[in-house]
Amino acid sequence: MTFEDTYHKLIALLDEHHADYRVMEHAPEGNTEAVSLLSGYDQRQAAKCIVVMVKLSKKETRYAAIVLPGPKRVDFGKVKALFGGTYATFAPREMAEELAGCPVGSIPPFVFDERMELIVDPEVLRHTEVFFNAARLDRSIGLAAKDYESIAKPRVELISQT
Repeated sequence: MTFEDTYHKLIALLDEHHADYRVMEHAPEGNTEAVSLLSGYDQRQAAKCIVVMVKLSKKETRYAAIVLPGPKRVDFGKVKALFGGTYATFAPREMAEELAGCPVGSIPPFVFDERMELIVDPEVLRHTEVFFNAARLDRSIGLAAKDYESIAKPRVELISQT
């Protein structure tokens, strides 16, 4: 599957569920704050997605797609505790891109790979509309938060730094 396939898979998923969404084209950019400015939305409504690697033991590793509000940072200690792990950090870039099916900086808050669990900070769902990367650096999507939650079916946990 190519990176472009992930974009089309995402759009097909939203269409299949008759989601209330809009696609916004903008200059290629992977930084949440910059994309928020380019697209004209408050970065607190951004559903920023990063891939985290959690070591459970020397031989066992789990991966999670962590979704945070745009200005927040992941609390690796909280993520590690959710999995009962010994260590948590950003997944290596190559692995993150393989699992997400798109470049780092464009990862949407959806999971299309069974090796990864989707975990969303509750603050992301407090808005009526969320904005996120559309598996491309030049596209973002605005989606009704209720549609996002019902389609993605994320595990909701407090995972951001306070």
